[in-house]
Amino acid sequence: MTLGFIAGLSSEASIMLLICLLAVCFFEAINGFHDTANAVATVIYTKTLPPVFAVIWSGCWNFLGALLGGVGVAMGIIKLMPLNDMLTVPLGENIAMVMAILLSAITWNLSTWYFGIPCSSSHTLIGSLLGGGFAFWTVHAGTGPNWAKAADIGMSLLISPLFGFSLAILLMFILRTSLKKQKTIFKSPDDTKKTPPMWIRAILVTTCTLVSYFHGNNDGQKGVGLLLVVMIAFLPVQFAMDPKLPAGTLAGNVRTIEQTLSQAANTSGEHAESLRGLAAKCTGVAVQLDSTDMQSKAEVFAARKALQGLNKNLDSSIKGGIISGGAAHTVKAEIKHLTNSYEFSPIWVVALIAFCLGLGTMIGWKRIVVTIGEKIGKTHLTYAQGASAELCAAATIGVSSAFALPVSTTHVLSSGIAGTMVAQGGVANLRKKTITNIALAWLMTLPVTMLLSALLYFLFRLFV
Repeated sequence: MTLGFIAGLSSEASIMLLICLLAVCFFEAINGFHDTANAVATVIYTKTLPPVFAVIWSGCWNFLGALLGGVGVAMGIIKLMPLNDMLTVPLGENIAMVMAILLSAITWNLSTWYFGIPCSSSHTLIGSLLGGGFAFWTVHAGTGPNWAKAADIGMSLLISPLFGFSLAILLMFILRTSLKKQKTIFKSPDDTKKTPPMWIRAILVTTCTLVSYFHGNNDGQKGVGLLLVVMIAFLPVQFAMDPKLPAGTLAGNVRTIEQTLSQAANTSGEHAESLRGLAAKCTGVAVQLDSTDMQSKAEVFAARKALQGLNKNLDSSIKGGIISGGAAHTVKAEIKHLTNSYEFSPIWVVALIAFCLGLGTMIGWKRIVVTIGEKIGKTHLTYAQGASAELCAAATIGVSSAFALPVSTTHVLSSGIAGTMVAQGGVANLRKKTITNIALAWLMTLPVTMLLSALLYFLFRLFV
């Protein structure tokens, strides 16, 4: 029995696709148990919740966060890759690249987890994507990775831990000022099995829940983006463009824009010529879409490229004031429809990633919990510190997800805990060795994963 029934792929390609799908699921499960401590460390360490219940609770909220998080961050991940170039090369080249990306990401994530180092799965994935994309570009001389998008993501990954660190210090100051009489919240758990007061437990469970949900919301989307890269590499006709939006429907959207621009040109003096030029481009794209059924890789590539180019021109014209008023409102609505044709995710992709992330969250948490709870600072984590760090992490990740920016849950929370330790006893309260290890992992992740992914790509090309 062969597996060639998968969308017309050969048996060998079908097997490779299944291997890649399993690898994505494994990576997302690693992401879950690698980053679980970010949510459960405080509630376990403070004896607020039993470990088994805590990780199950966190896993469920990670699942919901991934399922309900949308695809904004996922599309940011996809945009790092030279997808249009991937549509023009033989399947073997794409297989070599995605296998390199997956193996690089899994290897680094497992290594840092094994040594109990809080390391960013986001950094790991992004570094692997950029390394594989760059190596692909050196061979095929296409557009290469989207370095502008990479710079935006890199900036968010850099700023978010600094923001978490500063916000945690500020929040600890506020708590110390406003809760002077509530001395219990500034105590660390003792060695007995005594649980903290109910009101403290409620705060810690709430912050744990928020971090879990927003971790799923942000990191789950990264897994969705990774899985979509794999599916586009193997099955571009089905996944590079949404098959539920046929070319005829998209052509109708483009003609609506063309009519809107033509009408605007009749009433615009200054920008009339520019509007007519844009309307003419719309006509050309509409004719192109009407003449294709997008049943081949070449047709999908041409339609995707045409729509991306048109949307870019229209968007810049709106920002430049060429398209304004009611016309801008109509065009924006149609641009959204057109964008959805190549920025989409089937529900099964989101559900699978959510399941893997939630399942992974329920295992492998112990190594990182110890680091988070006891090794960042010289003093043990207090209830106030735990709540402050997790509240800062939840707020930072939530805001980042709203702006479709991938951030590192690990770095944000670790930085938040470091901030609370500084607020508690100054810089001298930090454990130099642990902070050094975390900082080295932070600095090394991108270059190591980029290099590893690139080398693996060149290696795998020898066998495909």
